[in-house]
Amino acid sequence: MSCQTIYPFVAIVGQEQMKLSLYLNLINPTLSGVLIRGEKGTAKSTAVRALADILPKIEVVKDCPFQLAPGDGLELCRECFHTGCRERRIAGHHVEAVHRHIKVVELPVGATEDRVVGTMDLEHAIRKGEKRIEPGLLAAAHRGILYVDEVNLLDDHVVDVLLDAAAMGVSTIEREGISFSHPSRFVLVGTMNPEEGELRPQLLDRFGLSVRVEGIADRESRVAVMERRVAFDESPEGFTRQWESASQTLVERIEAARQRYPQVTIDREELFTIADFCLDVGVDGHRGDIIMLKAAKTLAAFDNRTAVEQADIETAAELALPHRMRRQPLMEIGDNVKKIQDKRR
Repeated sequence: MSCQTIYPFVAIVGQEQMKLSLYLNLINPTLSGVLIRGEKGTAKSTAVRALADILPKIEVVKDCPFQLAPGDGLELCRECFHTGCRERRIAGHHVEAVHRHIKVVELPVGATEDRVVGTMDLEHAIRKGEKRIEPGLLAAAHRGILYVDEVNLLDDHVVDVLLDAAAMGVSTIEREGISFSHPSRFVLVGTMNPEEGELRPQLLDRFGLSVRVEGIADRESRVAVMERRVAFDESPEGFTRQWESASQTLVERIEAARQRYPQVTIDREELFTIADFCLDVGVDGHRGDIIMLKAAKTLAAFDNRTAVEQADIETAAELALPHRMRRQPLMEIGDNVKKIQDKRR
């Protein structure tokens, strides 16, 4: 196990929209992930790993390839091709559980569908003469974060598979006459540099939220970035201790928002406001409306409220709509953000 100290999430300077989009997806995973667009060196991967590191540990069955909790049902165990804990769980015997940090599973750019979804364990088939599934990255990402750097360089079919699993919370492996499904609920975080190519509009629409990150232009903030990074490099443990209290406060706020979200209400009149936003900026389909509604409710929960306000809807529009708006050739998604900001005035 790596003992490397991870840079504290709360010590990251700026990039508030990126941070907010990550909070919202952790509170409400049904938002279907976030696409972070922008240049390199803007703390995208640092933010994902650091946030996972401060979140409460989860309990998992030891050596379970599907990251099940001890209290999960036995349906998957009855179908599981992996022996070990399967027989003990089905027989009702005690199985060992371990507590660990939420995993950040990184998807390589050259990943194939077999690597992502899973495939047949050929070595086991040759040795034992039995068919057995070898789980893929979607199984490893269950109850964690799936981080896809340069998602725009992945094969479109692989991106489709990822987005389907993120939306449905289930991954299905169909190989050599075997059909096997397992839970795959995770927070999907994709990053891309638009200069290296765009995602197809159909795939863009499948990401719940989208934010753009840029290098910080403020002199004071840039100096703060340097000072904090150097302080961390010189004394990782000491620097991390300085931010423990702020980290714990953030974790407690996220956990409280998770508990509060089911109680959040929204007036029907505000639903018409959401519909008007989507109609005015030219959003096709209805996914934008639904994600805006969920994001507005999640924002209210994060702000310690049980009722959605106009400001929640406006912020949700900036996160959920720009990548879904119809664009003219050569138009940037940043231009769409400006349109939404103008509508707020």
